[in-house]
Amino acid sequence: MRLRVVTYNVRGFRDGLDEVVEAVERVTPDVLLLQESGARRKLRALAASTGMEAVSDPWSPPRRRVKNAVLVRPPWRVVQHRLHRFDGSTRFYPRGALVAQAGRAGRRIWAVSTHLGLAPSERIAHARELTDVCAGLSGAPIVLGGDLNATPEQRAPAWLADRYWDAWAAAGSGTGDTFPASDPTARIDYVFASAGLVVDAASVGKAPDASDHLPVVADLRIEDGAGV
Repeated sequence: MRLRVVTYNVRGFRDGLDEVVEAVERVTPDVLLLQESGARRKLRALAASTGMEAVSDPWSPPRRRVKNAVLVRPPWRVVQHRLHRFDGSTRFYPRGALVAQAGRAGRRIWAVSTHLGLAPSERIAHARELTDVCAGLSGAPIVLGGDLNATPEQRAPAWLADRYWDAWAAAGSGTGDTFPASDPTARIDYVFASAGLVVDAASVGKAPDASDHLPVVADLRIEDGAGV
């Protein structure tokens, strides 16, 4: 079974909801992993415009939100979801991962959207915590995507790439640079895939006006017997 996964930091839709909708429709994901997912009403509008189901962080006043989201396109549907807040995040910009299980016709996958911090020590601590979270996800393959704020040779991406397939490294061409969108010079956005998934291709979407990041597109195959 084929599965297209896209990870995308949409900068809170500050460059326009319509522009993000157009960028998403251009790459037609089955699973969309968002970072900086903005106001809930705009996330709902994105889901309605693209025909996808969206899940995000629960209401948690007075704490600040962790703005990651997962969207799935029918016939996929969200079976369950939860937010994991990383320990030791900065007070005014908490970090975490939105963890969702999606299913269709007897198949299951785990989809995880994350956004790591700017400080190297925070990033590696949270990358390690993230792999602990993923180690507890059973019964289905895992696809993990996000804005890691770090290039591949840095510690946090390298930690994850030692444990999961980096889709771009496995099947991408070119540099894979995603930031800044207008003239990208750094690969800081990633899709990782666990055992049970095969990476067939990876690319960077063209959307220079929708956000300051470009979307990463990964075409995967769910191996026979995985996630059944």
